[in-house]
Amino acid sequence: MNKKIAIIIVNYKDYAQKFLRECRDSLREQNYPKELFQVYIVDNATSSETRSYLKRMYAEAFVVPRDDGNYAAANNAGIKAGRVDGCEYFVIANMDTRFDRNWLSELIMAIDEYDNVGIAQSKILLYPKEGFKEEAKKLTSNVKSFGMSIAKEEYRDHKINSIGNILHFLGFGFTDGYDEADRAIEGYPEIKGYASGCSFIIKKAVLDKIGGYNEEYYMYHDDIEMSLKTRLAGYRISLAPKSVVYHKYEFLRSMKMVYQMERNRYLVMFHFYKLSTILILLPIVVLMDLGMLLYSIVNGWIGAKVDVYKYFLKIGTWRKIKETRETLRAMRKIDDVKFTKDFVAKIDFQEINNPVLEYIANPVMVVYWKIAKKLIR
Repeated sequence: MNKKIAIIIVNYKDYAQKFLRECRDSLREQNYPKELFQVYIVDNATSSETRSYLKRMYAEAFVVPRDDGNYAAANNAGIKAGRVDGCEYFVIANMDTRFDRNWLSELIMAIDEYDNVGIAQSKILLYPKEGFKEEAKKLTSNVKSFGMSIAKEEYRDHKINSIGNILHFLGFGFTDGYDEADRAIEGYPEIKGYASGCSFIIKKAVLDKIGGYNEEYYMYHDDIEMSLKTRLAGYRISLAPKSVVYHKYEFLRSMKMVYQMERNRYLVMFHFYKLSTILILLPIVVLMDLGMLLYSIVNGWIGAKVDVYKYFLKIGTWRKIKETRETLRAMRKIDDVKFTKDFVAKIDFQEINNPVLEYIANPVMVVYWKIAKKLIR
């Protein structure tokens, strides 16, 4: 392993004060040669105070200042800095994390396993609620007793955040394995949906073909967009199960998040589906939108839903969609039959499950998708 790696982490306002110390310490403990990786912290919505704090807390990291808070653009800025420094692989990682010491080396081994792997995602575990003090004691005991870094019993003590993410045919995304007990996973299984933006690695050669992040996404679904471009270009997405990261995950509901996720799931469909596929799905798209409109009224985020409509009523929006579709068409190596083969029809994520979804929406979508898949070409 002698690849030069760029590790790109985005800071936003007070994130560094909350999360950087543990993230930094675990990066310093990586068993990959220190001279072969460089950490780039993109200071999104930067200020003189945050820049000063970052440089003081993590002197060996390269700080890239940005002003507008656009997460997709921030990652592009980090990628650009890594390219200038001659990096061959690029790791996108969250700051609210703690990395296992084998995290980086295992991530690199996963993406190098096959030539057709374009992205590899770490196994992402939920950060233990009790922290790592007890874990450290147990680990020491296991090492002394069994001469191994982690005993098999350790798998019972952690819960999964993501072992790959699942994509719904209407553009919804959710994690695979969420809140399940951790377990051993052999090899480098293919991720059928998309890689989580919490921790993944991508080759420079792949970025040269697909470009960087589409900055129109701003935040949320940006990992879907990157993964789908990678798949569209003919590459595989793999899980690196021995590359472990602990994520201080919270499912947050905010108006800004609702707007971005609702808007961006439409962008996913309008950008990636062929026109014939969009027409096949149009009735269920409209039906789901009516359901989402009612849901937004009941849950108090009708304003965000209206803002989504306003966005798609702009001529400039459709001009950008047309340009993106042309770019994606030029890189497309697979048809929509293969592209949509592993998309799911059920929304199954415990943070949002409810009786209407379970007994009405999901059964309707399952039947519709079964019919639609026979018509898609």
